[in-house]
Amino acid sequence: MADLHTQTEEEVIDEVKTQQPAKAILFNDEVHTFEEVINQIMKATGCDLPTAERMTLEVHHTGKSCVFTGELVKCLQVTGVLEEIELMTQVEL
Repeated sequence: MADLHTQTEEEVIDEVKTQQPAKAILFNDEVHTFEEVINQIMKATGCDLPTAERMTLEVHHTGKSCVFTGELVKCLQVTGVLEEIELMTQVEL
């Protein structure tokens, strides 16, 4: 009789986390210009100029903005591009 693989509780939790949409969060800083942030958001997410401007204003006024929601791997790619110019980011599950 073949052994059936039973998942541990930790494996089940990890699987659930990877199936849920993750969020790429961008934090405000006092170093970058609006133009730099807008351009990097567009580069990272592929969004249009008005969307990037809205997110940049949200970061400026509230201290952070969710700039992308989706698969964990894609969120990590987005934050990686944002961090190319040393923007502060975080991925939330």
